[in-house]
Amino acid sequence: MKIVILGAGQVGASVAESLVSEHNDITVVDVDAARLHALQDRLDLRTVTGSASHPTVLMEAGIEDADLLIAVTQSDETNLVACKLASRLFNVPRRIVRVRATDFLNDEKVLGPDGFEVDLSICPEQVLTDYIAKLVEFPEALQVLDFADGRVSLVAVRAYEGGPLVGHPIRDLRQHIPGVDTRIVAIFRKDAAVAPDGSTVIEANDEVFCLAATKDIRQVMHELRRMDRPVKRVMIAGGGNIGLRLARALEADYSVRILDHNKRRCEALAAKLERALVLNGDGTDEELLEQENIGDMDLFVAVTNDDENNIMSSLLAKRMGARRVVSLINRRSYVDLVQGAQIDIAISPAQATIGKLLAHVRRGDVVAVHSLRRGAAEALEAVVHGDRDSCRVTDRRIEEIELPPGTTIGAIVRGEEVLMAHHDTRVLAEDHVIVFVTDKKILPRVERLFQVGARFL
Repeated sequence: MKIVILGAGQVGASVAESLVSEHNDITVVDVDAARLHALQDRLDLRTVTGSASHPTVLMEAGIEDADLLIAVTQSDETNLVACKLASRLFNVPRRIVRVRATDFLNDEKVLGPDGFEVDLSICPEQVLTDYIAKLVEFPEALQVLDFADGRVSLVAVRAYEGGPLVGHPIRDLRQHIPGVDTRIVAIFRKDAAVAPDGSTVIEANDEVFCLAATKDIRQVMHELRRMDRPVKRVMIAGGGNIGLRLARALEADYSVRILDHNKRRCEALAAKLERALVLNGDGTDEELLEQENIGDMDLFVAVTNDDENNIMSSLLAKRMGARRVVSLINRRSYVDLVQGAQIDIAISPAQATIGKLLAHVRRGDVVAVHSLRRGAAEALEAVVHGDRDSCRVTDRRIEEIELPPGTTIGAIVRGEEVLMAHHDTRVLAEDHVIVFVTDKKILPRVERLFQVGARFL
């Protein structure tokens, strides 16, 4: 697939890296030549220096025969103008745009066919807000993802010493919670993927990915680790777009305190928030944290624009007694360094956002994609079409489908019914199939399984 990416920032660079690894033809456009040079040094792609909203620059990038435009510059206006040009002048079939301003996001006419002709708009700040809000709802989880309009959930949890299932084979799960159907679709042990089957023994500190109907997911998690008390008190460090959105999302149900070092921003926050307490100060100020009883906080979330500040404030909050700390970190090397140490969860904004884009890149009818383990693995929801003669999965039992190694079909959603996938489960046309892939390199083979053709390729 030929893809033009506008913007070489954190999101653009991460998207480019992900798509290059899947052997797509990628061109990245940015006004910053040094940033493009650094990107080209480590990835096999083309770069063009210039403004993403200029037709001549777009033509130099090969927009005329592109299959997909991904506009993720820092400017909403640039992204939208480029999208309109891509549609009207160059007939690009699919167009994805990053949009931050609520004035654009809340007006379907502006983004729709009579406006800027956007196929998919993505607001990274809202994606991150939703992501963190799920972690507030499930404080024991490392990651919580929804499929099939929220009917199925995939959660990652760290198995703890003394958990009911720890030290036992997976097959015992059915005896522990006989009324719940669930699948453990993957286990990562010391960063290495373990292909689970009924005889696999869960060990302490395993990172376990569980799939179940959303209504049952808490019971499944309880088998792997103790259930923490519900979150009541949240402190947010950073009053920018993400901090404001998160405070708004949480203030009705939780006791929320949000702090920022900028006095004017604090005044703006106080005007926009109804119940959250706004504090003027820095998350690395030990005296301030002590005054605000950081030791009583169930969750501390650092979402400033500074990685180092987020890391230091999270480490400090943890040392001073905060039960759980979450840190927003842009630099991938930092995420790998601090995740699971003193910082409970390190979130990469780019990786959290990328799944929304990938659903439009996957071949076949893929309706949802989630990037896992900082991009190393992936979970996707694909709709089955065709019949037994035209599709490799339709009207077949799971055991008949030639799944690549490292691929697990975890669940099937058929209408309103959620079915955990077992070896004898039959896949039918129009089923929504939840697939877990531990190695992204095999994704093209997985995609081909769901493609419909006159004959198998």
